[in-house]
Amino acid sequence: MEKKISELYGNYRKGELSRRSFLKRLAAFTGSMAGAMMLLPVLEENELIKGKKPQAEPELVTEMIKYPAATGEMMAYMAYPKKGRKFPAVIVIHENRGLVPHIQDVTRRMAKEGFLALAPDALSPVGGTPEDISNVGALFKQLNSEETTKNFVAAVKYLKTHEKSNGKVGCTGFCWGGAMTNQVAVNSPDLNAAVPYYGRQPSAEDVAKIKAPVMAHYAENDQGINAGIAAFEEALKKNNIEYQIFTYLGTGHAFNNDTNPGRYNEEAAKLAWSRTVGFFKEKLK
Repeated sequence: MEKKISELYGNYRKGELSRRSFLKRLAAFTGSMAGAMMLLPVLEENELIKGKKPQAEPELVTEMIKYPAATGEMMAYMAYPKKGRKFPAVIVIHENRGLVPHIQDVTRRMAKEGFLALAPDALSPVGGTPEDISNVGALFKQLNSEETTKNFVAAVKYLKTHEKSNGKVGCTGFCWGGAMTNQVAVNSPDLNAAVPYYGRQPSAEDVAKIKAPVMAHYAENDQGINAGIAAFEEALKKNNIEYQIFTYLGTGHAFNNDTNPGRYNEEAAKLAWSRTVGFFKEKLK
């Protein structure tokens, strides 16, 4: 079915089908027009990802690595500067699309700021992120949430003793990865800084377990996620956890993703990024 959907979308992109005809045929695969409308943005994002060629980064070392975790070996994308012996380390956690080229690009950006950056592939236990992410949601449903959290907590341990690490580790993530960043903060007392982007917040009981300072970024127009901000902030205050919370006016969920023109907000993304980098440089030195 995935191949047929891909071929159908390809015909639509070539202009061989009108939008109306395309959506009608797509609905036959998804079972409803609502399902077709939900799948269309995923197909569009997949097309953008395919067209985004990675840039050569002569000043960086980049490689796919594996590290030991709860479910076995985890695949991850690593980047760090060629010059220098040891660097503060940052885990970069992807959205619910998997370890796509966009997140690898974000990882390289972090490395160019002077960090040992590591982007684990949460889908490693089910074979890793596929090249075609049209049906990637089904793979995420196969993951065990507790084991997935442990796999990312294992990345903290891995980076703590990595030969290129100075022993300090931060974590940032986007959307699904923002929520996972919060869970890493809850479950890893060794974490030194956490920067979730528009991520679902942990319970007040779990917030009490956080040891790392937190910087949280939110979009103004993100009702579902933002509903948890007040309780999150109250719990952070109650437990004397150092924190900063920023909400970016005029933005929607996933405003940092520059491969998604419908959501990307350049001004907010650049401001949030500068704050994130500054926070990590302060807390991980």
